[in-house]
Amino acid sequence: MLRWLLFPVILAFLLCTVLAWRIPSPPAPSAGDCLNLPEQYFNYAHIELPAHLQTPSLQTLDNTPDGNPTTDAGATLGRVLFYDSKLSANQTVACASCHKQALAFTDDATLSTGFEGGFTGRNSMSLAMARFYANGHFFWDERAATLEEQTLMPIQDPVEMGMALDELEARLANTDYYPALFEAAFGTPEITSDRMAMAMAQFVRSIVSYRSKYDLARQEAPEAAPDAPLPGLTPEENLGKAVFFSPSRGNCSACHGTEGFVAFGAFNNGLDLVYADPGKAGITFSQQDIGLFKVPSLRNVTLTAPYMHDGRFTTLEEVVDHYDTGLAAHPNLSQFLREGSATGPPRQLNLTTAEKTGLIAFLHSLTDTAFTSDERWSDPFCNGASAAVEPVKQDGWRVFPNPASSMVNVHIDALPGQAFALMLRNAEGRLLYYTYFEGRSYQLKRQGWPAGLYFLEMSSRGKRWVKQIVWQ
Repeated sequence: MLRWLLFPVILAFLLCTVLAWRIPSPPAPSAGDCLNLPEQYFNYAHIELPAHLQTPSLQTLDNTPDGNPTTDAGATLGRVLFYDSKLSANQTVACASCHKQALAFTDDATLSTGFEGGFTGRNSMSLAMARFYANGHFFWDERAATLEEQTLMPIQDPVEMGMALDELEARLANTDYYPALFEAAFGTPEITSDRMAMAMAQFVRSIVSYRSKYDLARQEAPEAAPDAPLPGLTPEENLGKAVFFSPSRGNCSACHGTEGFVAFGAFNNGLDLVYADPGKAGITFSQQDIGLFKVPSLRNVTLTAPYMHDGRFTTLEEVVDHYDTGLAAHPNLSQFLREGSATGPPRQLNLTTAEKTGLIAFLHSLTDTAFTSDERWSDPFCNGASAAVEPVKQDGWRVFPNPASSMVNVHIDALPGQAFALMLRNAEGRLLYYTYFEGRSYQLKRQGWPAGLYFLEMSSRGKRWVKQIVWQ
């Protein structure tokens, strides 16, 4: 009788032992390059998204291939690779150098700087919601057929990172930590470029934004129609939402559709081609593809300036003006940007000042500050963005004068060269100003903001601090 009572206990013990063997913990940090990985993997494979991001209209756009599903171990390896400057020839540039988390995984430079100081050919594109780009092609001209293919191309590019893949494989094999990371992700310690591509693609596909003000408001009214007002948004933001989704007004959602705010392909969006960039036609050599460019997600668009493939617009106001009255006539202009029919002239929206202001306010509601400071996607190296020791204490930075009339000075007790994101929000939480800087001080000049209470938010290395300031 005792034997039968003990049987379930023994079975449970054996099951736990097997699971523990099959799902290893992240490898311990090495003594050389210090990694700050958690004791248990972060959840990358099954991120709990709100209901409005789990609908078939979005999930059917997922470009994850059957042969490379996202796993916690695989995305962890991808995270380390993404932030490791060993991937460049002179070990000075990482993928994260041009895709900064604080800037929604893009760059605030018009053209990013490569490993020897050269400039990239186009503006860095945000990686947010990459997994929901339906056709699965990447780069502005869609020259990469898959995300896996895309991850290896900047590494080999003579301007960006300048590294040969066989040399990179040997370099990574000569580290303490990569063999264990590859074994955890793929079952053996063998380091290959194909495995690198798979791991980095898993990491990038895990980068999803879902905690913006819009998302919170959307969860409060899950049955609301796309152009219907949401109780959690201000009247101004709801006006902008109506403009964004209305076919008769902005019709922005025709390209930036679904809750991912990302398109299903490349479009000609009415930019004049003074910069002679043929877009997708440079790859296909087709006249029908001249001026067609991949359409990124608008989530966190307030953080991703400058805008367009060439960074020609520095503000959202300029972008809105372009789509309002500035579209250039072109044979390939998207049908969504024409009057009347697929062959009609460029549309003229003639939005009112209130509609433009509201549209920009709505775009601000897509900003997700939890996303830009989430440790899952931060720098895992100890001297990088996720160091175990908090880089600045809440009382380790001063803002003066406060109250202020024309400007405030920010002084930080920080390490030399440490990078910070600085944001200013009004009392309602709307983002008014954003910048990214390095050093111990910054001067924020007032830009016509009315008198009242504001919140100055600073983040670095996975940490975040907030101070109240008063403009008088």
